[in-house]
Amino acid sequence: MKVAGLFAGIGGFELGLAESGHAAELLCDILPTSQAVLKHRFPGAELVSDIVDMNALSSDIEIVTAGFPCQDLSQAGNTAGLAGHRSGLIGEVFRLLEKRKKARRPVPWVVVENVPFMLQLGGGDAMRAIIDEFERLKYRWAYRVVDTNGFGLPQRRERVYLVATTEGNPEDVLLSDDNPLARPVTDLKKFAHGFYWTEGRGGLGWAVDAIPTLKNGSTIGIASPPAVLMRSGAIVKPGIRAAEALQGFDADWTQAAETVAKPSMRWALVGNAVSVPVPRWIGRQLNNPGSYDKSRDAAFPETGRAPRAARFDGKKRYMVDIGPDPLGLRSDSLEALIGRDYTLLSRRATSGFLERTRRATLRFAPGFIEAVEKHLDVVTGLEDKAPAANLRKAA
Repeated sequence: MKVAGLFAGIGGFELGLAESGHAAELLCDILPTSQAVLKHRFPGAELVSDIVDMNALSSDIEIVTAGFPCQDLSQAGNTAGLAGHRSGLIGEVFRLLEKRKKARRPVPWVVVENVPFMLQLGGGDAMRAIIDEFERLKYRWAYRVVDTNGFGLPQRRERVYLVATTEGNPEDVLLSDDNPLARPVTDLKKFAHGFYWTEGRGGLGWAVDAIPTLKNGSTIGIASPPAVLMRSGAIVKPGIRAAEALQGFDADWTQAAETVAKPSMRWALVGNAVSVPVPRWIGRQLNNPGSYDKSRDAAFPETGRAPRAARFDGKKRYMVDIGPDPLGLRSDSLEALIGRDYTLLSRRATSGFLERTRRATLRFAPGFIEAVEKHLDVVTGLEDKAPAANLRKAA
């Protein structure tokens, strides 16, 4: 099918769908850095800058994807919800869908992605507003929280995916596969462990043989990569090529962004991206849907936080009992993916993290703080002997 990617970013949605046989015909993103990547990676697609300026979708578009801006839906944001300008841009998606409907050529399939916090934002009102709009436009829908970690990538990254359609059964696409993946337990000798070195008081984002969710960093290009405690005891920060791999992209997928901005801006692009294996799976499900088990249905709550999975059959909404692992694919080890694309966590960063942990009430894994203290000793010695730029070489 022919795809229009709205808020396309660096094309994670479109790359995954392309690997399942669906071709991007139109891509839209307002960021010059994103546009540089999209022009390089999807040279045959029409590129539009601002969705607000789009008059209509061409009649041959069969799938619309929209990883719409999540700043106002993120738990770290100001919880402005759909009233916020950026996340409110999903209203532009519905405008374009409605225009096609009025032309009696409704877009057959829509796939939307966003952060799980949207399920509780406004007491669940944000998610209900979205599904209300799909129902008003006569779409059946299904949505589900899924975790990148169950798609063969060592990143713990939960996102809500919603599939809406006028001609199929969305639950057969999104809710027919369920293969729970057992996550490994903490073992500092057996696995690398990811955490956020910028935290330490209220939480860590602790992940076993994985990293916590990649963040987009600051708007001025200050990267915010996680730290990884390696089995050797070294604490490192993955490089941008490792970050791209952690999202399912080839190395240097975002390099074209450096033609219009400083290299550190690539972190924001990768942190905001859709993990490629998820839309790849969705695309395959569109080609060959499964069969949903209706025994998973339960009553959809009228108020309060929206459930983690649900569906609408054209008449009634249902809550769905299903987990975040459609495929349940275990990834290669985190250390193997990172390889040598890392830098050591600096003395300043390590000592700052340790200082925060000493004021925290958190319970840390046995041996973790001792490992951080040992790393501080090692990196202090290295920095005393060599410039910070040579830390990786010295390691």
